[in-house]
Amino acid sequence: MEWYHLSNIAQIDSPAIVLYQSRVEENIALVKTMIDDVQRLRPHVKTHKIAEVVHLMQQAGITRFKCATIAEAEMLGMAQAPDVLLAYQPVGPKINRLLELVQKYPQTTFSCLVDHPAAAQAISSEFAAQARKLDVYLDLNVGMNRTGIIPIKGLELYQYAASLPGINPVGLHVYDGHIHDTDMGVRIDRCDAAFALVENLAGQIADAGYAEPVIIAGGTPTFPIHAQREGVQCSPGTFIFWDWGYSANFPEQTFNWAAVVISRVISVVDPQHICLDLGHKSVAAENPQPRVHFINAPTAVPVAQSEEHLVLKVDDASAFPVGTVFYGVPRHICPTVALYEKAYVADNNEIVSNWKIIARDRQIIV
Repeated sequence: MEWYHLSNIAQIDSPAIVLYQSRVEENIALVKTMIDDVQRLRPHVKTHKIAEVVHLMQQAGITRFKCATIAEAEMLGMAQAPDVLLAYQPVGPKINRLLELVQKYPQTTFSCLVDHPAAAQAISSEFAAQARKLDVYLDLNVGMNRTGIIPIKGLELYQYAASLPGINPVGLHVYDGHIHDTDMGVRIDRCDAAFALVENLAGQIADAGYAEPVIIAGGTPTFPIHAQREGVQCSPGTFIFWDWGYSANFPEQTFNWAAVVISRVISVVDPQHICLDLGHKSVAAENPQPRVHFINAPTAVPVAQSEEHLVLKVDDASAFPVGTVFYGVPRHICPTVALYEKAYVADNNEIVSNWKIIARDRQIIV
C-alpha cells in the first residue's frame, strides 16, 4: 500500500487535511542533521500551528521557536516552550496582548521585533509601566521590502532601543524570503551578499560597546546556507510538512511530504472532466494553478476552481467515478493548514487521531 493511502478513509469526510506522524518525525530528525547544534534551530510554527507538533520538536531537543501571531505565541506558551520570538513588530492592542502572555506564561521567555523608533517607544512604555523589560530584535530589511530597517540605519535604532526602560535589544533578525532561486549557486551568492550587511551591522554594535548581538536569519530557502554560519540561529518552517512548491524548487532539501489534503469526486462532468470538493476554502489559493499535486492522479489538470469546487481535466473520466478519493500535496502548505480547524493524524496507513489546529485563530483565549 502506498504511504499516503488510508485504510479507513471511508470514515473521513472531505475535504480534510491529514498528517502522517512518522513522516513528520522523520522531517524533524532530518532538519537536525543539517545543522551542527540543535540549539541553533528556531523553527517557525506558522506552518503547522499545532501544539502536538511543538511537543514532537521539543522531544527532539528543540527549545527555541519563532511565530508570526499572538495566537501562535500563546500556543507556544501553553506548550511551555522556553524561548519564543514573535517575529512581528506588535502595534496597538498587540503590545498589551504580548505583555499579557509574558505575565501569564513566566516559564517562557518572549521577545519580539522592532524596526522603528515609535514602535520601540510604544512597546517600552507598556512594559515599563508594569516594571517589565522585553527582549527585542531589530528587524532588518535586506531586500524583502516588507518590514524592517535597512542595515545601514540599524545602529542608531539599536542605540535608541537600548536607552528605553521597557525593552532590551539583544540581536538582529533577517528574513531573506526574496531569495528563492532554484539554482543553489545563485542562491548562495545572493544570500551571502545580503548577510554581509548584517555582519557589518553586528560588528558596529559590538564596537559601540554592546554585547555581541544574536543573529536569527533566513527561512526555508536559505536555511542550508545559514546553517553553515557559526552561531547563527536558523528558522525553517515549511520543512515540518513540506509541500509541492518547495520540493520542486529546492531539491537539495529532501524532506518528506507529511501533509495531504483529501478530496473526493463529486461529479463527472463529461468524458474528460470531473469535479472535486476541493475549492478555494480548502487549499491555499494565492498561487496560480496548479495549487495542488494529486499523488494518485499526477496528470490531472485543474481548469476551474471556486469556493467549494475544483474541476479537473483527465484523460478518462470513467477511471474516476463519483466518490473516488484524491490525495493531494498542496503547492503551499502553510496557508492551507490554516483553512482547517483540525488535522487528522495517520499512522501505518490508518487515521488514528486528530489534532486541533489551535493557533489558526487570531486569539486562542478570549
